[in-house]
Amino acid sequence: MSDLVMEAARLMDMLPESDQNFAFEFIKKLVLAWDPDYTKLTPEEAKRLDAAEHSGWIDETEIDWSQIGQ
Repeated sequence: MSDLVMEAARLMDMLPESDQNFAFEFIKKLVLAWDPDYTKLTPEEAKRLDAAEHSGWIDETEIDWSQIGQ
């Protein structure tokens, strides 16, 4: 979690509960406007995906599953 996000959470924690709920709903609307179907990657997610794709693992489409165990 970035320092900015942690600071935002700390600030939200200082608010009364009703205002925390308002802030949460506002943030949720921002995220949905930015990525309505939750398919965009954050920079951290993009790094992890790139690392996974270049980790040496074999894609399941490259495996002849009919030959497993023979």
